[in-house]
Amino acid sequence: MQKIKSLMARQGLKSPQESMADLSPVENLRIPSKEELRELREQPIDPQAEQEIIDSIEEVYFSNDSFDMVQHELEKLPPELNLQELEEYRDKLKRQQSAVSKKVADLILEKQPAYVKELERVTALQTNLQLAAVICTNARRQLSVAKEGFTEASLGLLANQRRRQLLTGLLKSLRTIKTLQRTDVRLSEMLEEEDYPGAIQLCLECQKAASTFKHYSCISELNSKLQDTLEQIEEQLDVALSKTCKHFDVLHYTKVQLAYKLLGKTQTAMDQLHMHFTQAIHNTVFQVVLGYVELCAGNADTKFQKMQYKDLCTHITLDSYIPCLTDLCKALWEVMLSYHCTMQWHEEHDKQENTPTPDDAAAAAESDELVVDRSYVKKKLEHGLTRIWQDVQLKVKAYILGTDMSNFKYDDFIVVLDVISRLMQVGEEFCGSKSEVLQESIKRQSINYFKNYHRARLEELRMFLENETWELCPVKSNFNIAQLHEFKFMGQCRSPSVSPSRQAVTSSTLAQEELSLFQQYLQEGNPFEMHIEHKEEETEDVLASNGYESDELEKSVYQDYDSDSDVPEELKQDYVDEQTGDAPLKSVSRETIRSKKKSDYNLNKTNAPILTNTTLNVIRLVGKYMQMMNILKPIAFDVIHCVSQLFDYYLYAVYTFFGRNDMYESSGLGLISSRLRTTLNRIQESLIDMEAVGENAGVHGPGEDRKEKVPSPHLSQLVVLTNSGSLYGLAQRVVATESLVFLAEQFESLQSHLDTMMPAAKKPFLQQFYSQTVSTASELRKPIYWIVAAKAIDYEQMLLLMAGVKWDIREIMSQHNVYVDVLLKEFEQFNKRLGDVSRHVRIPLPVSNVLWEHCIRLANRTLVEGYANVKKCSNEGRALMQLDFQQFLMKLEKLTDLRPIPDKEFVETYIKAYYLTENDMEQFIKNHREYSMKQLANLVNVCLGSHINKKARQKLLAAIDDIDRPKR
Repeated sequence: MQKIKSLMARQGLKSPQESMADLSPVENLRIPSKEELRELREQPIDPQAEQEIIDSIEEVYFSNDSFDMVQHELEKLPPELNLQELEEYRDKLKRQQSAVSKKVADLILEKQPAYVKELERVTALQTNLQLAAVICTNARRQLSVAKEGFTEASLGLLANQRRRQLLTGLLKSLRTIKTLQRTDVRLSEMLEEEDYPGAIQLCLECQKAASTFKHYSCISELNSKLQDTLEQIEEQLDVALSKTCKHFDVLHYTKVQLAYKLLGKTQTAMDQLHMHFTQAIHNTVFQVVLGYVELCAGNADTKFQKMQYKDLCTHITLDSYIPCLTDLCKALWEVMLSYHCTMQWHEEHDKQENTPTPDDAAAAAESDELVVDRSYVKKKLEHGLTRIWQDVQLKVKAYILGTDMSNFKYDDFIVVLDVISRLMQVGEEFCGSKSEVLQESIKRQSINYFKNYHRARLEELRMFLENETWELCPVKSNFNIAQLHEFKFMGQCRSPSVSPSRQAVTSSTLAQEELSLFQQYLQEGNPFEMHIEHKEEETEDVLASNGYESDELEKSVYQDYDSDSDVPEELKQDYVDEQTGDAPLKSVSRETIRSKKKSDYNLNKTNAPILTNTTLNVIRLVGKYMQMMNILKPIAFDVIHCVSQLFDYYLYAVYTFFGRNDMYESSGLGLISSRLRTTLNRIQESLIDMEAVGENAGVHGPGEDRKEKVPSPHLSQLVVLTNSGSLYGLAQRVVATESLVFLAEQFESLQSHLDTMMPAAKKPFLQQFYSQTVSTASELRKPIYWIVAAKAIDYEQMLLLMAGVKWDIREIMSQHNVYVDVLLKEFEQFNKRLGDVSRHVRIPLPVSNVLWEHCIRLANRTLVEGYANVKKCSNEGRALMQLDFQQFLMKLEKLTDLRPIPDKEFVETYIKAYYLTENDMEQFIKNHREYSMKQLANLVNVCLGSHINKKARQKLLAAIDDIDRPKR
């Protein structure tokens, strides 16, 4: 069908009839006429046969429009033509043409109504186009009329009005741009006025306005300039932020924070702030130390400025150490106070901004952002506390360890400890830190210093002991160590961890003490300035006599004396610590010792304590040691150990001076207990440098163990212990021994305080020291006074007198022997000399009791020894022995108040043993091992010799030999 339509179009037919009339005869495809079509329709043709004919047409006929059928058929002709075949082929083509024609005719007839209808629509379209042409013609004509109706002047006026409006808008924009270009002057003024929020607000507004006019080429340069200005503002803002690290100002900091908030850099500001605080700490300490180093160096050498801080600290001199440390702490306090104020500002600011969240979505989002910023700032500040305190500790640690403090004076070192203690208190209030770094560094320096200091004090103590004449240091009867300046700190109700500078507080300042340091010094002042002022007051107090305001008051501490005729020259001299240059200890002075000493005939009278200058010196040392321990608990054990060595050395010196004697063991009196002997051996092994004995006191071996030891002291040559007139130095012995007992009593009173300072793990050491050393002080009375008792009475003379008595008498005697009177006369003389000594030195009741006990025990044992020397003795002779002893006891009880009489049973039992039988004697030997073998053998030989045979006597003597007799 498409083939037919294209064929029709190519022929340019306007109607089916015209198309059929104009067909070219050359085509050999003749369109049948109506009649023929009718005939064709009327011819009965089988549709199937017709379709087969159409299908038999070659495909090439349907290929394309430009197909040339005639040419095609001609080309198909064979070279040799056969008429019949040609006719048959022609008939075939005719049949095919006829079938195609019939098919075309059927299709035309079938589509004709639609064709007619479409043709009518084309005609209507042609009519509409003609009408449109008329409308366009009329419009052109009317436009021409309109153009002629308006003048060119009117149109020009409208154009000018529009141009004016545009130029007015342009002028306004240009004025704005001019204003923007001049804002840099105003911004500079605002920065000079430190109005950072206003400058940033103005700069941001200018940037916003510039973005509105960004289509102008000049604005791009202005935008760049505004950005540079904003960066410049941020730099100045950073500088302003750094200024708050040393001197916090609320208004200044508020401006800075508001400016950062406008920039939207609150978190960045906090990071920068912490960096500035770290830098401020470093710069501050460096400048302080550098200033002192250059000042002490005395030249303009710039090498110090290039040094590291740690190296710079090693150039601090001893004289400038404490002022530099104080200034260092002052400067660091300012930094920490600024940080504290910064935290307070943020806390108050957060409370003010805690308003209900708005309903507006944009405002809610902004509020959420503020909450995030606030949370970040809070965490950063809290974390910064520990970080800043750690930086402070490290800087101060480097300063502390940069100098060897071992040669510092005691008072100077106490000042250093005081300053560091106050700094640690600041740290605890600042961030709750225990300041482990500071504690460890000051502990190292303290142990180093204390070892050297203690070594010097032990050497000094040895010097005092070797020059001590053991004269009484007269003090008031109510004397107490609390009156000494070194123990004033114990009277203050304060924690041991608090620095001594807080001791001298008045009732008016107690309320301030309850406040934290940051509350006290928030507005003005500095805790380390107050420390220096207090320390100066304390120094003046040390220089005053025993802490009293005048010499008259000091004199009232001591007893009043009439003259100083019999006072040794040594006691008339002021005590000066030549080793350290410390202030005089004021233990005794010429003004306070005006003595003819008051007589004390009543030996039982409670009076002033007995002590010497050396005792007072040891007590003062203990007070100083405890001050150091009070400030710095970590070295408490080391200090207490050294305190114990002071007591040990004093005890050992008293023992070696007055109590060491080879006759102890042979006496059988058990003068030295096993506990005292153990203590003395321990002191000798751990503290006494036995190798230095006989050498120069200042020469010591290099061994580390010897560095911890001190040579054994030697008694001063001024002390005479061999004069019988002075009871063999009894006065000196009493002063030495009783001063030791007094020292032990003071140690007992300090035990509870020392116990609170001692670490729990080391408390057994303290308990052992008190139970095995301090408590043994009074036990030294026995061996020391025994020497006096042994020499004061002539026991050998008594033995000689007893040897001259005839004991084998045959009648009862009513008169005692002469040796008893001689012995009693010796005791009377002893009592008189004891009274003479007591006029110079008070003899306490325990001392007189020990002396009398020793003398009586020695006398009784001499009696037994004398009775054991008897070769022959009758029963009447035994009765005479009893008479003599009873006479001795009766007279003795009038001389002494000591009851019961020591060793009374020792003599009576021995005398009564003369009456025992053989069996009783054997039991007596077993039960009474206190008697010597000689004494027991005398009982067997003299008493039983005439009553028993030789074999029995040998048996008893053998029993005596077999007995192992431990000495008492």
